[in-house]
Amino acid sequence: MIAALDASGNASSVHGEGRGARDLVEAAREEIAAAFAVPPRSVVFTSGGTEANALALRGIAADRIIISAVEHPSIHAAAGQSGRLIEHLPVDGCGIVALTALERLLSNGPENTLVALMLANNETGAIQPVAEAARLAHARGAIVHCDAAQAVGRVAVDWHALGVDLMTLSAHKFGGPQGIGALLVKPGTPLAPLIGGGGQEFHLRGGTENVAAICGMAAALKPALDDAADAMAAWRDLFESRLKAVSPGVRVFAEEVHRLPNTSCFALDGLLAETAVMALDLHGIAVSSGSACSSGKVGPSHVLEAMGVPAGLARAALRVSLGWNTTERDLARIIEAWSELVSRPAARSAA
Repeated sequence: MIAALDASGNASSVHGEGRGARDLVEAAREEIAAAFAVPPRSVVFTSGGTEANALALRGIAADRIIISAVEHPSIHAAAGQSGRLIEHLPVDGCGIVALTALERLLSNGPENTLVALMLANNETGAIQPVAEAARLAHARGAIVHCDAAQAVGRVAVDWHALGVDLMTLSAHKFGGPQGIGALLVKPGTPLAPLIGGGGQEFHLRGGTENVAAICGMAAALKPALDDAADAMAAWRDLFESRLKAVSPGVRVFAEEVHRLPNTSCFALDGLLAETAVMALDLHGIAVSSGSACSSGKVGPSHVLEAMGVPAGLARAALRVSLGWNTTERDLARIIEAWSELVSRPAARSAA
């Protein structure tokens, strides 16, 4: 990224400086395309996962959109702004979509349908049966979008095995810079731009490309894909076992199903999430309640609500995310801080 910042030319200009910047953008595009075994033209750079989701849901001329009840808020927002018929896929108590419900919806209603199903949930980490859903959807002529922002760099993501038509990536989720993402587009998918302008990104996203951020995204992707997730899963399991030891009443959501190795979503009845977030922050520990993109919101998580979690327990839910550099010392610190927090009668009684 530092080297790319020296390339001061506009990547759309034809002079030497512009061509130099364009070379950097296209080299990054080729690296990302190669990582997912897609043609370079399938990689459309955006300002992040939210814009990529909006481009997918609003850029496809479908008569209706089917989304899961646990999608990221940006998917719900984009679907609502599309002006199209929206139908929701229910989930079970672990947050996994009901494929029988998808079959039923696909067999009734408009054939010109877009199905949006995330690969991994941003709150619970639960991994969805995207490949199976895509097969069902394609059998009915539907187009399938997958928000894979949370999954890349944490679990194996095989574009061809998933069989989707569109897939969202977000660089900062796998160690790249914030404010850059991409939408992978299967050749031939009828996608219209949200942002017109100078014809950048194959006329699918107007505006001057962020050369340095694009280079940072490509630079971060390969090591993220090479990292083994087993270590993070071991840290997560150790953390949850210690969590249960010091607070036996704690509930870990989606622990019964395949989920991201770095994500733990849990709640202790009677301890409000906002109380816990502030208390842990005072110990220098950063955790979230609900989605990080909307953690300032008031009210329970729509994900936990869709899973049938009681509202009181949902308001207590916290999300801990582990990283490539997490150590046992980090886990000991958070368990110590958590133990101190739950031992305070005032914190529980106030809640």
